[in-house]
Amino acid sequence: MRSIREVLESKNIAIFGASREAAKPGSLLIATLQQNGFKGRIAGINPKGGDFQGVAFYRTIEEVPFDVDLVSMIIPPAAVPEALRSCARKGVKGVVISSEGFSESGDAGRAIQEEIRTILREADMRGFGPNTLGLVNTETGMTTSYFANRNMLTPGSVGFAAQSGIFVGALLMHMSAFPVYRISKGLGLGNKVDVDESDALEYLADDEQTRIIGMYLEDIHDGQRFFEVARNAVRRKPVILVKGGRSEAGGMATASHTASMAVNDVVLDGVLRQAGILRAKTIDQMLSMIMGFQWSPLPLGNRIALVTFSGAQAIMSIDRASEVGLELARFSPQTLDRIGKVISTMPKRKNPVDTYPDMNIHGFEKTSLTILEALFEDDGVDGIFFISFASYGADTLRPLAQMIREKANKPVFVSLLGDPGQEDLCRSFLMEQEIPFFNYPETGIEVFARMWRYAQHLRGCK
Repeated sequence: MRSIREVLESKNIAIFGASREAAKPGSLLIATLQQNGFKGRIAGINPKGGDFQGVAFYRTIEEVPFDVDLVSMIIPPAAVPEALRSCARKGVKGVVISSEGFSESGDAGRAIQEEIRTILREADMRGFGPNTLGLVNTETGMTTSYFANRNMLTPGSVGFAAQSGIFVGALLMHMSAFPVYRISKGLGLGNKVDVDESDALEYLADDEQTRIIGMYLEDIHDGQRFFEVARNAVRRKPVILVKGGRSEAGGMATASHTASMAVNDVVLDGVLRQAGILRAKTIDQMLSMIMGFQWSPLPLGNRIALVTFSGAQAIMSIDRASEVGLELARFSPQTLDRIGKVISTMPKRKNPVDTYPDMNIHGFEKTSLTILEALFEDDGVDGIFFISFASYGADTLRPLAQMIREKANKPVFVSLLGDPGQEDLCRSFLMEQEIPFFNYPETGIEVFARMWRYAQHLRGCK
C-alpha cells in the first residue's frame, strides 16, 4: 500500500470542482494555494474548461499536461466514483474527497462509499474523507483546505489529525493564530474510507517536524492496530486525544456526522492510558497541554511549589493537586533561609509561599526573583506555580520572564488574575516570551499532572 507520506509531499494538485466564481470552494482553494506559498503546479478540472487566476481548467484529468500527485474533489457524491477511475488512469497518488452525503447519509451514500473504497484499493491510491477539508503541510505550503490562511500554513510543530470536516479547518485556523499551537501537518480523516486514525498517527510519529500530536476522533476502526501504533508513537512524542461521542447522546450524534460506531468509553479510557496517550475531555484541555509540553521540560517528579498572593487560589490549587496525584514539596532549610530574605514570617515562607504583604516592602521584582531562584535550586521541588495580580502590568513581568527563560530547570507555570485589559497584555507578553500561562492555576496543575504521567510512562518504556 502506498505511503501517505508521498501524498503529504505532493508537488502537483488537481481540483475537481474548480470554478470561475471566486466564492466557490474550488476557486477559494486555488486562491489559497497561490497566496500561501505552494510552489507546485495546479490544474482545475471542469467539463466546461476555462481558467481562474491564471490556473487552466481541463475537461478531464487525463488532459492535464503534467503528472498529478494529489486530487481534491469538491463534487457531488454520485460523480466521485467515475472521477476516481480517471484519477487511477492518470496515476494519481492520493485523493481528498471533501463532499458530504456518503455513509453518514443512508444506504445510497453508503453504497457509493464502498465503491470508492474498492476503487482506491485496486488503484493503490490513498483516500482521505469523504466529508473532510483534508490536508495541510506547512513545510511545502500544500493544502486542500479552502479555509486555510497564511497563519495556518506558517510552519509549527503540532501535528493534528481529526475525524471531522469543517471543524478541523476552524480549529486549525484558531490554533495557528497563536505561535505555540501552530501546526506541522494537518490531516482531516472524515468518514475514513481509506486513511484512518492509525495511518495518521503512524505518519505524524515519523514526521520530524512534528513534536506534539493532537487528535480528535469519534471512533477507532482497528483497536488493536491503533494500540500498537500509539504505543510506539508516545515513546517518541506526546499524543493528546479528544474523543467525541463519550456520552450516549454524543455517540448517537457521531453516527449522523461521520457514520461512526460508538466505542465503550470506559474500555477506551483504559486502553489509551495503557498505550500512554493523554486524553483531554475538551479542546481547551488539549490546548493547555500543548502549551505545557511546548514550553516546559518534563517534570522529574510530582512535588510542586506554589508562590501566591492569594491564599484562596493556593488552597484550591492544593485541592486539585491532591486529586490528580501531586504532592506539596517540602522546602530544604537552605531554601527557607533564602526565602526569608523577602518573606518575614516563617509560616508564609513554607509551601505555599505567601508573598503578601511582604511584596509591598521589597517590591514585586526582588520578592519574586529571590523566591524563584531559591526554588530553582531546591532539588525537592519538581515544578513551580507562580500566581499573581495582572494589574502590575507586562513591563513588571520582564525580569521574571528573563529569569525563567535563563535559569528555569523545571516547569514554571504562571497564572495572573485582575483587570481583563491588563490580563490580556500580560498574557500576550508571556506568550512572546514562551512562558506557559493559564487563566487559573488549577488548569496548570492538571497540565503538570499529565506531563508527569507522560514522564512516568517514558520511564516505564526504558
